[in-house]
Amino acid sequence: MKNTYKLTEGAILLAIFAVMLLITLYIPGLGLIVNFFLSLPFLMFGAKHDWKSTAVFTLAAVLLSMILGSFLAIPLALAFGTTGAVMGYMVREGKSRFAVYIAGSVVFLVNLVAQYALSIVLFNINFIDEMVTVFRSSVDQAINMLEQIGQTPDEKLIKQFETMVDMIEVLVPSMFVMSSFFIVFLLQLASFPFMKRFGIKVPVWPPFRELNLPKSILWYYLITMIVALVMQPEQGTYWFWVISNLTFILQMLMVLQGVSFVFYFSYIKGYSKAVPIIVLVLMFLLPFILYIVRILGIIDLGFDLRKRLGEKK
Repeated sequence: MKNTYKLTEGAILLAIFAVMLLITLYIPGLGLIVNFFLSLPFLMFGAKHDWKSTAVFTLAAVLLSMILGSFLAIPLALAFGTTGAVMGYMVREGKSRFAVYIAGSVVFLVNLVAQYALSIVLFNINFIDEMVTVFRSSVDQAINMLEQIGQTPDEKLIKQFETMVDMIEVLVPSMFVMSSFFIVFLLQLASFPFMKRFGIKVPVWPPFRELNLPKSILWYYLITMIVALVMQPEQGTYWFWVISNLTFILQMLMVLQGVSFVFYFSYIKGYSKAVPIIVLVLMFLLPFILYIVRILGIIDLGFDLRKRLGEKK
């Protein structure tokens, strides 16, 4: 009886996945939205059944995607299927929301990197190089248009654009990491409310103001800064690539710590919830606000600002 129920539930969830996959592949506008629910059948199945059954369910979904779609369907099924299955298993095991999030993000990142590597090896397609080529072409076209209407392009502005394009190429690993964590955050945001509606107990996030990164991250950040100052690697070298990506990721973590501190400070001072949200928006509009928030994150992590504020309260 139990196996019959499991098979019936698996068949229903596979049918739902098949419909969502077809919408994602063949209905562009709606497919973009449905794309964020592709992990839901795997999350629901993994949250209820053991890992062996979940693995079989995921494999069946991948085989189904080969029948229903093109080559594009297989990477989608693998990425969203394995990510959802792992997160569902973590939910079943009663892990924290943060642990579920990290596990899902790592699995999605592995899929992203593996599929990127395979696209280069098997099909000789490097979409990062193609994207950089498009950016460079756009800059050249803009310069040509200015010259045609008799205006001289600003050399400093051109140099800034060229530097930006070069950094995009260097920061590919960082973009993979950040996009994986961002996508999995959206997957959870879309899927977990539905899981609750079906009676599945899902972990909840603690308040964002309570987010506090390990102090070791500050040491990694400081060591990376010192190494960068001492070595001063030339652009294009391996060490420039490594240090640039480490610096970028660690700086983003410092910003995250700083934003969390802003929310904490607003909370203990009794400010309106709009205050930290306004700061968050200004970060994207005014670069110096971003630097201030990052410095706040460094100070908070290094000197326990929250603890000191809590003692004064």
